[in-house]
Amino acid sequence: MKINLFLIFFVFAISIQGQISLKGYVLNENQEPIENAEVYIELLHIGSTSLEDGSFVLKNIPRGNHKLTVNFLGYDTENINIDVAEKDVEISIVLRPTIFHMDEVILSTPFHRLQSENVMKIESKSIESLQKNGAPTLIESLTSIPGVEQFSTGTGIGKPVIRGLTGNRVLVYTQGVRLENQQFGDEHGLGLNDAGIESVEIIKGPASLLYGSDALGGVLYFNPEKFAYQDDTEVNISQDFFSNTLGSSTSAGVKTSRDIFKFLARGTYNTHSDYEIPNGDRVTNTRFNEKDFKIGLGMNLSNYVSEIRYNFNDAEIGITEGIDDQSSTKKVELPYQDIQNHIISIHNHFFLNKAKIDLNLGYVVNNRKEFEEHEDEDHEEEEPLEAALDMKLNTFTYDAKYYFPKFEKFETIMGVQGMLQTNKNYGEEILIPDARTNDIGFLATSIYNLSDITLLQAGLRYDHRKLSTDSYEIHHHDHEEGESHETDEIEMIDAIDKNYGNFTFSLGYKTKFFDKIVTRLNLASGFRAPNLAELTSYGVHHGTNRFEIGNPDLESERNFQTDLSLEYGNQHFEVFANGFYNSLNNYIYAAPNGEFEEEYAVYEYIQNDAELYGGEFGIHLHPHPLDWLHLESNFEMVIGKQKNGDYLPLIPANKWSNTIRGEFAGNKLFKDIL
Repeated sequence: MKINLFLIFFVFAISIQGQISLKGYVLNENQEPIENAEVYIELLHIGSTSLEDGSFVLKNIPRGNHKLTVNFLGYDTENINIDVAEKDVEISIVLRPTIFHMDEVILSTPFHRLQSENVMKIESKSIESLQKNGAPTLIESLTSIPGVEQFSTGTGIGKPVIRGLTGNRVLVYTQGVRLENQQFGDEHGLGLNDAGIESVEIIKGPASLLYGSDALGGVLYFNPEKFAYQDDTEVNISQDFFSNTLGSSTSAGVKTSRDIFKFLARGTYNTHSDYEIPNGDRVTNTRFNEKDFKIGLGMNLSNYVSEIRYNFNDAEIGITEGIDDQSSTKKVELPYQDIQNHIISIHNHFFLNKAKIDLNLGYVVNNRKEFEEHEDEDHEEEEPLEAALDMKLNTFTYDAKYYFPKFEKFETIMGVQGMLQTNKNYGEEILIPDARTNDIGFLATSIYNLSDITLLQAGLRYDHRKLSTDSYEIHHHDHEEGESHETDEIEMIDAIDKNYGNFTFSLGYKTKFFDKIVTRLNLASGFRAPNLAELTSYGVHHGTNRFEIGNPDLESERNFQTDLSLEYGNQHFEVFANGFYNSLNNYIYAAPNGEFEEEYAVYEYIQNDAELYGGEFGIHLHPHPLDWLHLESNFEMVIGKQKNGDYLPLIPANKWSNTIRGEFAGNKLFKDIL
């Protein structure tokens, strides 16, 4: 034991001695110091703010190449490559004035560039800015972003829709790992709370090259809140109220950062009544209660950085059956869901001189229970309820990438990603069978800097999915004179064993026309393997009020999308236009066959080719000399059709939104108003 303790002490002593500091100054274009500018190295979770004289110090920097981000309100964000070798590094950073919002480092793409430098058009929004919309849930707040809507069956139940695609076609990442919580169900929400989330990045269109299956329609990438600045400790408490749902959200957090270790923790409690519609009625049993807990630990050594995070989310969500008894209670009634999510993520960065290895591991446990109303009149209320549906989905993911040393104008990444998943049923009802899924994918992507304003990016990937299920029995019920009993008929659902293999690619080009118009052209393919519900369903799905029949012969969905983005901006005016065309083969959907089973309409999963097209257009006006005033207008449109001419389901309506807001920073702007 003494030897082990000695070894640990020895390792830490070497690490401390080998640490390097980054020192510098943040200045404006007149070489004057800028105070309180944020200086941050995102992947190392190391940050600070500049002092009165513009100076800053970041300690314990591993050897290697790092990207230092410096931002301050009213100035362009700088993202600088820093080579750290054997001694301390000193640098001076000059920020240029700007009127519009600060640029953000994009973490959902592998090269971690500023959005202005990124080949793909990525929407990035801070959660703080989205919360100003007053939405009671995270998913609802996202609908203020052009091209993003939600499909909702209640306040606590909402699924993201990106350019007309939803469900398993939109992949969700949180804490840097893939979130799996049975997205196949229409009445299943995200299972995430916005407290403890820093920002969200949205990829619109196929991102299978980066993330594999289920990223066919796009990606929601949620970044967790940052650790505290070096040698700093923060404590905060927040309380929000929502008039429509008579709800509240209470959150408390603490975080601290020292030379080697960093720590944070946050607890949140949400409670909401039924939401109110314009005529004054409340939609019965749309109430929900949610508890959320997040914790994180970071460690920085000389050639190694690690981050461990854990998130527990427990939500009771009512399942509405329409407008009935009016109530403002927050206690859910039958039927309702009880959902528990456990998310564990481990991120490791190994610095090998000019190269780097990232190894990310994730484990997600999704426990879903659904409770139904009892038909037995003799049932005692004191008896504990048994879940009619009880499903546990366990998902282990891994993601390893090797960042090659930069070679002249080339940057290259190769990697392997995979997923091991098991689904297990414990309740009386079975929507999908016990199953096992094994994914593995290999990718390579490179970016070529043709010039300071022109970039070319390309990538190729191969994925393989093996999916196997157990056979199971379906007991049909007959109803006579108010009584329920089993018939002699038992339906046996056969086991399946499927393999899916898919190649995907992407090609992107970014440049500037006339040195002012940022132009991005991206071509990308994607795929989605059929999910368990589409392959194996056979029975009543109470959330959709239909009898669903799966199809084990379904093939993978494949798509090819062309995306064109134009942006122009000066000190007082910004305008953007995004257009896309998405050709989708083997689109899977549930269609009625005209029959009824157990008094429910029968829906069968079938396939057809489809196409989606449309885009987004926006204007941002910042009139001078009213520097505090911002006028924004956005329009979005999506058209989705099957090749037979029928429209696709769940396509959002055209939307035009307008915003007037003021941003005040200091007494000077208040004086300008007066």
